[in-house]
Amino acid sequence: MDIKEIRRLVKLMIDNDLTEMNIVDGDQKISLKKGPNDREQGRVIVDPVIVPAAGPVVATSSAAPANGAEQKNVVDEPESDLIEITSPMVGTFYSSSSPDSDAYVSIGDTVGDETVVCIVEAMKVMNEIKAECSGRIAEICVRNAQPVEFGQVLFRLTSD
Repeated sequence: MDIKEIRRLVKLMIDNDLTEMNIVDGDQKISLKKGPNDREQGRVIVDPVIVPAAGPVVATSSAAPANGAEQKNVVDEPESDLIEITSPMVGTFYSSSSPDSDAYVSIGDTVGDETVVCIVEAMKVMNEIKAECSGRIAEICVRNAQPVEFGQVLFRLTSD
């Protein structure tokens, strides 16, 4: 992880009033913690640790979509060329700003760095998630109102 990424994570932590964050990225692990006295001063303690990378994780699910209808979320593209948008926090995934609104993005939509792709609700705070990359939505990996973990893949994009 570079210093720019660490600064982004610290800002995310401060903006969302989080006291602790643990991140694993390949063979790197970083722990961010704020003590009780650090809250007023906005200080965050960074404790980077390099750990051996775990083997690939294969997730399988036999659950049907919540609305009972089959949904096709994949565009036929080679998986190795896909860019992943992951959840920056633990929370609940929402595909639109309200139940009556259209989804922010759908399969085939083109997105840019500043495009809002979803909301992740954490501790009653609605956090707009931006693509932070550009491409075309190839896969939507989670269902609306589904709980998500930090680092969980939300979308896969093909590059432009």
